[in-house]
Amino acid sequence: MKRPLRRVGTAITILVLLLLGNITYIQVVKASAYRADPNNSRTRLEEFQQPRGQITTAKGTVLAQSVASTDSYKYQRKYPQGAMYSPVTGYFSSYYGASGIEQAENSILSGSDDNLIGDRFSDLLTGREPRGGNVQLSIVDAVQQAAYNGLKDKGYVGAVVAIKPSTGAILALASTPSYDPTSLASHSEAVQKAYSAKINSAVPSLRLNRALSADYPPGSTFKLVVSASALQNGYTPTSSVTGVSKMRLPGGGTLSNFEGEDCGTAGGADVTLTVALAYSCNTAFASVGIALGADKLKAQASALGVDPAGTSINNIPVVGSRVGPMVDGAAVGQSSIGQRDVAFTPFQDAVIVSTIANHGKRLAPYVVAETTRPDLSVISKAQTTVVNQAMPTSVADQIRDMMIQSEKDMKTDPNPFAGVVIASKTGTAEHGTDPKHTPPDCWYVAFAPADNPQIAVAVLVENGGDKGLAATGGSVAGPIGHAVIGAALAGQ
Repeated sequence: MKRPLRRVGTAITILVLLLLGNITYIQVVKASAYRADPNNSRTRLEEFQQPRGQITTAKGTVLAQSVASTDSYKYQRKYPQGAMYSPVTGYFSSYYGASGIEQAENSILSGSDDNLIGDRFSDLLTGREPRGGNVQLSIVDAVQQAAYNGLKDKGYVGAVVAIKPSTGAILALASTPSYDPTSLASHSEAVQKAYSAKINSAVPSLRLNRALSADYPPGSTFKLVVSASALQNGYTPTSSVTGVSKMRLPGGGTLSNFEGEDCGTAGGADVTLTVALAYSCNTAFASVGIALGADKLKAQASALGVDPAGTSINNIPVVGSRVGPMVDGAAVGQSSIGQRDVAFTPFQDAVIVSTIANHGKRLAPYVVAETTRPDLSVISKAQTTVVNQAMPTSVADQIRDMMIQSEKDMKTDPNPFAGVVIASKTGTAEHGTDPKHTPPDCWYVAFAPADNPQIAVAVLVENGGDKGLAATGGSVAGPIGHAVIGAALAGQ
């Protein structure tokens, strides 16, 4: 009789231990996962029972805030600046979750971050309503407005990224067309779904962050990468390169300059590397790229941050940029003018031009300048972080001087600022299945003032903007770049 009782007792003990183990697993090991599960309605409800922290610009303009509501969710998220900043702020939705800074800095904004334990304890003791911390961005109001309005007012599909070269602070990050995140933050699930359906069905997409989440052939802006490699491998700004209007590629096929022009001089005589960059001569840079070889071009691109695996800014993901395999001489030649398999995000092109502006030193860009507690005491401040010396200082400065000449020789939208020297490069990139009959993507990358850069900017406008097949980087993207530079310099 005792033996069966012992067996029953043992079985009960094992079951109790298993039950305790399961409870421990659920409440301790899996607690964070269950809490973060978007299907957990209790957590979702709890997140709206207290005010979430603010997101502001560098100037203090409120971009996201919690306001009192009268429904079961005590607070609702509002975005006073709407679509202009949604590529940065993202949204905080009871149904769709969070994106952008709302997601990347959720622990600070919600008040759950370990740095806010003291505040939570103080709130508990005093009976004060718990509050989230705040996030101040590096975005500068006037620069962001110039970037966004420059795209929106023309009805362009595109993106702008502006960086302060000496610190890595992102001054503007704009994408059009855009959406109003306040509608996604509505407490009505029906309203959220209806607006989300509108966003998702729009063509071109309103949700796509073209600054960080889309890549494009960079066209002639890639010639900056080729120039950096060339100047470290036997070339100088005055080296002679071909000026012919058309060339045959190794293994067959041809490549020509824009509109079949000779490179700066009649008859296709040789020109300097500086002239070739100023006139954006395809034959010259294809020849230089072929002479350098794929490995040297890939190494320089990698040093400048080009990585198919992608990167992130303050935990906001950025899709990868790439140069492609460059399997033979023809592929190297075509890639050397930013075509074939080469694809950059506007963010990547901004990093490249910012690195040149910073004398070849590549910094890690950031968009979160500071986080603070509810009482505005500082939790963290952004620090300038050097990633690498992507090219020698002398090489970067030589490219700067070549880019100054490139800006001077722009055929459209010349430099509008008296006394301010701009260093720039344009790009007019073919794309699509019928590239010769498809309006090009238009690029303008620049920094200013050239001798003491306060801003580096990359502008991308899809499909020729409003100029169709006649579009060029200078005529379409150039004016936006100049407006963004003007806004930055006006605030100095």
